[in-house]
Order: sequence, then structure tokens, then C-alpha cells
Amino acid sequence: MDLFSSAFKQGDFIPRKYTCDDADVSPPLFWEKVPDGTASFALISDDPDAPMGTWIHWVLFNLPASLRSLPENVPKDRELPDGSMQGITDFRRPGYGGPCPPGGTHRYFFKLYALDTMLNLEPGSTKTSVVMAMQGHILDQCKLMGKYRR
Repeated sequence: MDLFSSAFKQGDFIPRKYTCDDADVSPPLFWEKVPDGTASFALISDDPDAPMGTWIHWVLFNLPASLRSLPENVPKDRELPDGSMQGITDFRRPGYGGPCPPGGTHRYFFKLYALDTMLNLEPGSTKTSVVMAMQGHILDQCKLMGKYRR
């Protein structure tokens, strides 16, 4: 699979609009080359450069297998109209929380997983719970990395 955004390219800086310094809305994402047998997708976004360890910015799971994109500004609800569910981030709420580094340049990874099942988890689940539930069910994965500096 391949993951892209129309807002930034692999390795480029993430526009301010998608950070805590502006609108803090999720960037548009789209993907292709989905493997046969995909039953759902999960998306995890994190910052491994955070001073206290990896900071979780977005946990999204049970995205329908027919989906090939996420629009800009996905609502920050625990459950979305298409059945997708959002987990709790390190901001202690569901939905996307944009880059907000205390200083320096940080890397932000958007990791998409094609799964052969729906995850039997509740909305508001943590990244740890989602990662554990995905074990043995990942058909393919891809990532997109952007940077941000304050």
C-alpha cells in the first residue's frame, strides 16, 4: 500500500493549518494498492521525537474496507457515521490532535494498516489496545512522515 496527502509530501513540513498553532484539523489522506481480503483499516499517527517518549496524535480504527481516503478535518467524535471509531490520544480525547512540539523539529508518522478483520474494540480505545488487537491480522501497512518545527 501507499499513503499520501495532498497537503504535504513524504518528508516535507506539515502546513501550520494542521497543527496546534492554527486550526488543528486533520490533513487529507488517501491510499492505494490495497491488498485483497482487506476487511478494515486502522490509522495511527504519532511523534517518536517527543521528549517524554512517543506521543500519540491520532488513533482511528474499523475504517471500512471500501474507503480509500480521509477528508481534511475528520470530526473528533468517538464514532463516525461510516462506523469508524476513534481512540483516545495523548491529548486525552478522541480524534486528531496536530503537531505541537515543545521545540525543535519533530517527525510525525501517519501509519495505515490493512486488516483482515474488524477490531472488537470500543470507541475510545488506546493505541496499545488497537496494536494488540491488530496482531496477526495485518495484511499490509504503509506510512507517511511529515515534519513540524515551532
